[in-house]
Amino acid sequence: MSRATEESAKVEQRPTAWGHLQVSPRTPGSSMQLSIIVPVYNNPDDLRECLAALLIAPRPDVEIIVVDDASTDDTAAVARDMGARVLRLAQNSGPAAARNHGASQAQGDILFFVDADVVLLPGAVDRVLRLFAAHPEVTAVFGSYDAHPRAASTVSRYRNLLHHFVHQRGKAEASTFWAGCGAIRRTVFQEVGGFDAQRFPRPSIEDIELGYRLRQAGHRILLDKALQGTHLKRWTLRSIIQTDIVNRAIPWARLILERKIIPDDLNLKGGQRLSVALVGLSCISFLLTVFRFELMFLGAIALGSVIILNRQLFLFLFRQHGLLFAIQCIPLHLLHYFYSGLSYVYVWLRFQIESAVAQLAPPPHRRSPAKAGKQSRSPH
Repeated sequence: MSRATEESAKVEQRPTAWGHLQVSPRTPGSSMQLSIIVPVYNNPDDLRECLAALLIAPRPDVEIIVVDDASTDDTAAVARDMGARVLRLAQNSGPAAARNHGASQAQGDILFFVDADVVLLPGAVDRVLRLFAAHPEVTAVFGSYDAHPRAASTVSRYRNLLHHFVHQRGKAEASTFWAGCGAIRRTVFQEVGGFDAQRFPRPSIEDIELGYRLRQAGHRILLDKALQGTHLKRWTLRSIIQTDIVNRAIPWARLILERKIIPDDLNLKGGQRLSVALVGLSCISFLLTVFRFELMFLGAIALGSVIILNRQLFLFLFRQHGLLFAIQCIPLHLLHYFYSGLSYVYVWLRFQIESAVAQLAPPPHRRSPAKAGKQSRSPH
């Protein structure tokens, strides 16, 4: 892999409903098959491990592009020193914009997006290339975190293992997309306009929204459960709640209400939605015990039902790190359902209010041609 400095290139500005996607023309005679695009912001340590895994077996038909989202540390220098091609955004714009910029400069037929805090397992690149070669009808593919997250704290293990568990039990014919470890054909990415960087200027559900557009356009997306990477991120309880509410639950609920699509898959499976409802019922029941003490039993039954519904998850967590860890994860998971439900209710109420106000608002005032003509006459 040749070393490169920060680059810029003349590109075509292709207008889309999501802004202007820059599209770099293919180099004549290029045989590049795959472009790995790694967006990063102020994370040199994780990036070093991410790139080390990608550079173990370099291939002439695979390029690695690191898009530095205006980092203020030595992130870009780390990428250059390791031999990656480095692009740099002038100002911090979020991973959606960074991925779009990387795609605009890519030469590969396939764009493979990998987060800077993900270390791909050996053979992941070859697996992606084989899958697209064997299935020309497939537009995109994504994988999951593995079952061995690096961070050892309870909340970090819970969060990363939850992601692994949900993806491992998801449908192979996926209804969405994940950009932490996901690939898409370059031509289709250009056709649909890439990630919506205007709507998602910070880490959010930009990949989920892209997946919705791909499916609505009739494209096929696969979840390859053997395509995995180790997640290096360290979570705290505060960062989990903030990320889940602000960056995921609220924008995702808004997207569901706008598109009127609730896929029965991944985090939106029927059992997941029922668990949210039961946690809400239990909270209401416990609050009302001041009026009727018997409602405490209803709340307890509701919580017990949630644990039963999620027994496979808790058994998985038990097998990974023992009984104490699984027990500690139960309140974390109940809390997850609680604030997810509250977030959806908040967005639903706001959406209904906005819709009602829009219907009640008078139409824009338009002057009749006769009145307009009279007002335009000169008094002289």
